[in-house]
Formats: sequence, structure tokens, C-alpha cells
Amino acid sequence: MPKERPSEYFGKYVFNRQKMYKYLPSKVYDQMVNVIDNGVPLDRSIADAVAAGMKQWAEENGVTHYTHWFQPLTEGTAEKHDAFIEHDQKGGMIEQFEGKLLMQQEPDASSFPSGGIRATFEARGYSAWDPTSPVFIIDDTLCIPTVFISYTGEALDYKAPVLRAISAVSKAAKEVCGYFYSDVKKVIANLGWEQEYFLVDEDLYAARPDLLMTGRTLMGHDSARNQQMDDHYFGTIPERVVQFMKELEIRALELGIPCKTRHNEVAPNQFEFAPIYEEMNLAIDHNMLLMSLMKRVARKHGFRCLLHEKPFAGVNGSGKHNNWSLSTDTGVLLHGPGKTPMDNLRFTVFVVETLMGVYKHNGLLKASIMSATNAHRLGANEAPPAIISSFLGKQVSDLLEALEKSDSTDVFNLDGKQSLKLDIPVIPELMIDNTDRNRTSPFAFTGNRFEFRAVGSEANCASAMIALNTAVAEALTNFKRRVDKLIEGGMEKYGAIVKVLREDIVTCKPIHFEGNGYSDEWREEAERRGLDVETSCPLIFDRYLDPESIKMFEDMDVMKEYELEARNEVKWETYVKKIQIEGRVLGDLSLNHIIPTVTRYQTELVTNVENMYKIFGKEEVENLTKHNKDIIREIAQRIEAIEAGVNTLVSNRKVANRIESIRERAIAYHDTVAPVMEDIRYEIDKLELLVSDEMWTLPKYRELLFIR
Repeated sequence: MPKERPSEYFGKYVFNRQKMYKYLPSKVYDQMVNVIDNGVPLDRSIADAVAAGMKQWAEENGVTHYTHWFQPLTEGTAEKHDAFIEHDQKGGMIEQFEGKLLMQQEPDASSFPSGGIRATFEARGYSAWDPTSPVFIIDDTLCIPTVFISYTGEALDYKAPVLRAISAVSKAAKEVCGYFYSDVKKVIANLGWEQEYFLVDEDLYAARPDLLMTGRTLMGHDSARNQQMDDHYFGTIPERVVQFMKELEIRALELGIPCKTRHNEVAPNQFEFAPIYEEMNLAIDHNMLLMSLMKRVARKHGFRCLLHEKPFAGVNGSGKHNNWSLSTDTGVLLHGPGKTPMDNLRFTVFVVETLMGVYKHNGLLKASIMSATNAHRLGANEAPPAIISSFLGKQVSDLLEALEKSDSTDVFNLDGKQSLKLDIPVIPELMIDNTDRNRTSPFAFTGNRFEFRAVGSEANCASAMIALNTAVAEALTNFKRRVDKLIEGGMEKYGAIVKVLREDIVTCKPIHFEGNGYSDEWREEAERRGLDVETSCPLIFDRYLDPESIKMFEDMDVMKEYELEARNEVKWETYVKKIQIEGRVLGDLSLNHIIPTVTRYQTELVTNVENMYKIFGKEEVENLTKHNKDIIREIAQRIEAIEAGVNTLVSNRKVANRIESIRERAIAYHDTVAPVMEDIRYEIDKLELLVSDEMWTLPKYRELLFIR
């Protein structure tokens, strides 16, 4: 491992500005910087010069291949490697990499999810270079971040719509900034993700077919000790894990991922990795790259990295908190309090209009983070509930309430951080933030950003960020339109802003909730407020096709209606396939692992009882064998229940598979297949407590959840 300081090897394998300055002609370098910083269109005439510089740098680092690296609708990444070779027309080969190969390629689009946009026989698709996300090296391959579109131009990936959503919110925010600052040149959407994950020993992982095939344990009784002692969170990191984290950090830093934080999470064997904030598009690429890197590095250290949102029942699941903010070339728009009332008015406008977007599209925001895997996590063991609400903290809440009731400028004289003096002489005064934190809030304001806590650990951040950025862009656009209309009617600017702001504070009030998101009372209250309280994953996906969602995406030039329809087809199909695979694995394990093991143990007990009758008298045996007889009887009953459950599971799958509509099929899987799996699991988990430990074929939670 490198002995240099992190700053010395940060970005070692990234074609960043430093590398561009060294390997590109000065005029080409200036044009590339203009593209990256100001969003001007890339001039194809410089592509050959850029490709030549990249190739020279890559070959100096031992690179022999290149690939267009993109993010199809599979939650993962895709790549096809090509060598730097062409015929030299003299019977030999030469190393070559031209601008046209950098700019675009034509990967086969037929085998990627498209939701019906492309028929299977229509194979042509294009990947096109995204110059705002730096090229990087993995092993011997130059990786070029790209968008992925169909032959007819529809986006088949996450990057294309997230770039459009970023553009929409940046444009809308810049226009609203014009009310407050004349010198703002651009607005940047920022993202800081917090990646939670589990590590398990590779040998134990290999002995659990359910983990291997589905990413989660489909059965397993609670360990006597799990997280109830509250001793794992921020605890001492196990030595083996530290070694894994060290290598992961070094590899991440070499790839330009600005890793900052590492620590134990709440559940045993659960950990977190988080970087410094970045521009959103780059942050999303870095998160996708990191997830791949985590899996590779984990195996080198004898672990398997689990990114499933709920690999173990009864303990915390894993999220990927998305810390979202907007900044300009002059400061952070959500940072408050400011130095002047006008600064604080700006702060309030951007907080309230963010809430407006979240309130109007709270169902869509929930759909953007929902999946078959994240559904297991939401609302359980400290995960936020499947109802979108926003916690603001006392200072911001008091500000909005005061503004709602009074148009006095005094409400914008906000206090900054307060000091807290402890009665311990050696401890200095603490600076206290202007908001507390609420772990049950899916969308909480935390000082200068909103934390979207409901995003799942294995999800692509882009899904949530597409919905959030587009919703906020629409809210800011509507805000400016209404303010401008008042100004045109003769109202002075300050008064117009405050009037519209007060209206929006009242409108979005239902999304504001400071209490316990886990309580039954909150669900009832949320329903009264008109918030989306649906919990069925397939039905939640419907929110993408609500008229207001379609209008928003089309008005903001992010996606067309048919693109949304196609993506929903993919979501429903993915849901069906995940539950289908889990059902098949559970059925196989039940019949081929659990029942044979349990029956063998039952036979041993029967033999023991029979032998007892041979040795002791009948009356004495009745007392001596009562416990074993009870276990034999219970095993028989639970085996019968498991066999009946598996038969029902298979039958319900067959019925669901005959449903032509993929939406209705997904609903059937949710309503008739998934619940049966839970019933089967209940019986298996009870048997785990009965059967001799030495005979149980699958590693138990007490083995999986504690690294040795």
C-alpha cells in the first residue's frame, strides 16, 4: 500500500485537470475546461487531440484496453472492453485510439432493460462520452463515463436523465438567485452520499445459498445477541475490517473518490463509508464505482460485501443517505442563517421551495427510492418510514411559523450557532447547530442541506436525484413565475417574494413533521394530511405515471411520458424477478436442506424414544420421553406447514406468471407470493431453535453477524 500522504496519490488513475494540462495542447485544454465549467457543447474537432492525450497517459500506466462505462437500468454498471489495436495494413498491428472511439460507441442494446422502447431484435444503441465526469483507469482498462441511449434517442440509462434534471434545477435556481445576487453565474447541485454495508466471512457466505443467490437471508432466527447492547455503533473497528477499509480508501482515493469517513454502523458487521461532497453527476458516478470496488476489495480480505438493504432480519438495514444541497459560485443557497435579512430571505425561499417540490410530489419521491429490496428496510430498525415527510428543526420551524403569521422583516434576523458551556473546566464551549436531527425523518434539514435518508444502499443515487431535482426545479420555476407576475403588477420585489413565500409555507405545511415517524398515530395523521401512505411496492411505482408527475418531467425537459412508462415496465419486471428468484431459492432450501435436516433429527429423537421403551417401564418412559415426543410432534407439524407453504408458493407463482400485464403480475407477486414466503420463514426459524446445532446445515445469525 502507498506510504505517501493521500493528497499525493489522490486522482492517480483519473484523467483530471492536472493530467489534461500535461497531456493536451493548451488550446484543447482551455476548450475542455470551458465544457466542464460552463456547460458549452463539446466541439468534436478536438476529439482526436483529447483521445491522443488520454491514450498517451493511459499507456504510461500500463493500459491496453478502453471501455465506455455506463449505467443501464439494472442498478449496476456495464462495460465492453476493446484493445488499443488496429491493422497497420502491412500485416501487423498498431496501437490506436481515435476521437471517434472516445466520443461514441455502439454497444448492443437488445439485452439491457428498455421497458419496451426497444424490441429484442432492435439491437442498436449508442453510448456517448460525458466529458464532465473524468475518465479513469481500472486495472489495464481506460474507463470512459458515458450516457446510453437507444437508436431513436430515448435514454436507456440513469445518467442521461440525471444530467437533464441537474440542468433543470440549476437553471431554475439561477433565475431565482437573480432576486438576491446579480453576480451568480451558475448553480451547482451537490450530493454527499453515505454508503452503508455489511461484511460477512466469505466461507460462511458460500454456505448460505440464499445470500449467494438473493443477497439476503431468507431464513434465520435472531441471534441471542445482536444490536440490543448499542455497543457496535461507532465502536472499535475490527482489525480485519480496518485492513479492508484501508485498502478500499487507498483504491478510492487513487480513483478520485474523496473518501472522508469510516465507522461501525448500528448492526453487528455493518459499516459506513462516506466521501466529501461533490458535484452531483460526479458523486453518482463515484458511488457506482465505489460499490463495485467494495465488492472486489472485500474478497481480497476474505469477506463478502453485502449491499442489500436488509440482508438480516431483526437488525438495522442499510441505507444510502443522500445529502443534497444547492450552491453557487459564491456560496451555499441552503446555508443559513446569513449576515443580513436578505441573505436569510434567500435561505428561506430555497428551503420552502424545496419543501414545495417534496410536498407536491411526495408519492413520486417515495417511488424513486422504492424497490423489492428497500421495502424490507423502510420503517424497521431505525430506517425512515415509507411516508415522505420533512423534519426542519426548531429554528427553521419557528421561522416559517413566524413568517406565515407576520410579514415583519424581523423574522429574518436569525441567530447563528449558539454556544453551550459545560460545567467542566477543561472542556471548551461547544457550538450548537441550529437544528437537531430526527432519525425517523425520510427528508430532514440538517443545517445547510437536506438529507434524503430513505434511499436504499444498493440503489443508484440517480433514481432519487432525478425525482428530487426535477421536483425542486418545478417548484422554483413556479415560484419565480408568480413573483414576477406580482412585480409586473406593480408590487415591489421584496413584498412580492414574501407574499408568494407565505402562500407556499401554508401550502406545503402537511409535509412538515417533527415527531416520531414510526408511530401508528403518524400514519393516521399523514393520511389525514393527504400524504401518500401506500406501502405496496408495485402500486407505489404508479406515482411515476400520475398526470402531475408526467407534466413535471415533460415541462422540465427531463423525460417524456413514454420514457416514464418504459421505466415503470422495467421497475415492475425487476420486482417480479427478484421475488420470483427468492421464492425459488426458498422452496429449494426448504425441500432440499431444511426438511431433510429436520427429518434426520426427528428420526434420532424417535430412535431415542423407542430405545427408552426397551430399557424402562411404560410409566417411567412416559415421563422421561415427554419432551422428545413434544419436539417430534412439533417438527412434524412444522414440516407439514412448510410443505404446504411451498406448494402454495409454487401454485401462486404459476398463477401470477400467467398474468399478461407486468403491473398486475407484480401486484400478484406482492399480494400472493411474498406473504407466503414470510409464513414459510416463520416455520423454518422455529425449527432452527429445535434442531441440534451440529445437524443444522446453514450458518446461523450468531455466526454470520460477528466477525472473528
